[in-house]
Order: sequence, then C-alpha cells, then structure tokens
Amino acid sequence: MPPASPEPISPRSPRVAAARRLARRNFRGKDRLFLAEGPQAVREAAAHRAGGEATLVELFATVEAAERYADIIGEARAAGARVHLAAEQVIEEVSTTVTPQGLVGICRFLDTPFEEILAARPKLVAVLAHVRDPGNAGTVLRCADAAGADAVVLTDASVDLYNPKAVRASVGSLFHLPVAVGVPVERAVAGLKDAGVRILAADGAGDDDLDDELDNATMGGPTAWVFGNEAWGLPEETRDLADAVVRVPIHGKAESLNLATAAAVCLYASARAQRASGGCRSVTES
Repeated sequence: MPPASPEPISPRSPRVAAARRLARRNFRGKDRLFLAEGPQAVREAAAHRAGGEATLVELFATVEAAERYADIIGEARAAGARVHLAAEQVIEEVSTTVTPQGLVGICRFLDTPFEEILAARPKLVAVLAHVRDPGNAGTVLRCADAAGADAVVLTDASVDLYNPKAVRASVGSLFHLPVAVGVPVERAVAGLKDAGVRILAADGAGDDDLDDELDNATMGGPTAWVFGNEAWGLPEETRDLADAVVRVPIHGKAESLNLATAAAVCLYASARAQRASGGCRSVTES
C-alpha cells in the first residue's frame, strides 16, 4: 500500500493542480474524478467500491487531521489510496469550503447505469427532475438514503451529482445507494413504469393529497417520487407522465415546503406504507 509522503506535498505539485481543477465540472467529467471533503465523506469513500475498484484514489490531509483521524488514514491506505500530507495552504486551495476540515479525497465516479437500477426491481426511488441547486440535490439524496430508498435518479436537466456542494450535502449518502445520472425524464418514467413502479409526482398543486393516499392504502407498492425545480416545481409535461400528482398537505399557515423537506415527507410516507403489513410485495410476485 502506498505510504504517506514523508514531507508535506508542495503547493506547486502537479497533484495539487490536478485536484484543484476538479472543482470545475468540465474537468470532473474529463477525468471522471470528484472531490470528497471532510472526515465523514472520506471515510465512506474509503469503504466504497464500484465495479471491483476502490472509489477513493487519493487523499490530502494536514498533519493535524492525519493525527486526529488516524483511523481514516489507515482505511484510505487499506483501500489503496495514495495519501499526501499537506500544509493547510494546500488544503485551502484544493477544498471548496470556507473552513476545510483537513481532509480532501479524490474519488472515481460511482454512478450506476439506469438499466442496472431497473434490473434490481426497485421498490422506492427518488427521481430528481429539473433540480438545479446542488445543496438540495445532495440533501434529497440523503433523505432517500435515510428512508431506505433503493435508488436515486438525476435527470439530464438536473445539477451535476459530483458538484462539491452536492457531495457535501449528501453527508456520505452518495456512497450508500445506487444513483443514475443524465437520464431524460421521459426515459426514467417509462423505464420505471415498465418495471412495475408507480410514478408519483410531488407538486404543491397536485390533485391528490398525501394524507388521502395513505388513508386509502394506495402507497404500499413499488413507488418512484418525481421531484421538480426548487422555484417552479414540475412542468406540466412532466406531471402528465405521472400516475398521480400528489401534494403534501399544509395544515398550518406556512406558504409551502422547500424541496428537501417535501421530499423527506414523501419518501418517509412511502417507506412507512411499504413496511406496513402486506405492503410492497415484490413486483415479480403475482
């Protein structure tokens, strides 16, 4: 396993320049690499493998962070990652956060082909259609992970999954469940329907009420929730693709819910329904 550098890596090192450029989407796509910052994300990256390869390939750590998170450094080395000791200046240059935590990892892309998600016969899926804010995308991914979803799908109109803000907002959940990217919304919906998944579009102006869906016991089967843009929701053509357009009821005086909150409510409602007695039989069962 490659050892840590005996001396802090130079700020002028080509390795530092290569890491720094991953803050930009075009370089991430070209190199098929992205940044994972902070102890939680780096720990999850070190434990993750995709296609038989370790996801974490390189790690920059200050001397203080290497001492504080010696277990993570050990896990990174065990995964085969090259570990560089780095001055705080280097971490600040490579990091995209205002207050870096001393650990910045470089990871291989880990998205899953959409066909593989369908082949796994998913029971609960979050589809992010037209979601443009990376913080929201990462938070919805985290909610999906917490609710026990089988997969997340980002359409071709949504933000880059590997945007550093999206990776941070997922708080490690990016490494926990399959995520497909760049899927046209029409293809996503058609593929999920063919796999026996009911499509629910989350929209504040929906004709169906989430409470009624729960009361009528209509949410126990395989379900995909489609979430729209933060500002203007889902376009009509996307709502028309769904089996039902569902609103989260507002019982108080709040004007609306933000995207991540609404997604959490919807995903947990499905998770509860699917775990109820007789809920969510496999789509392969008669």
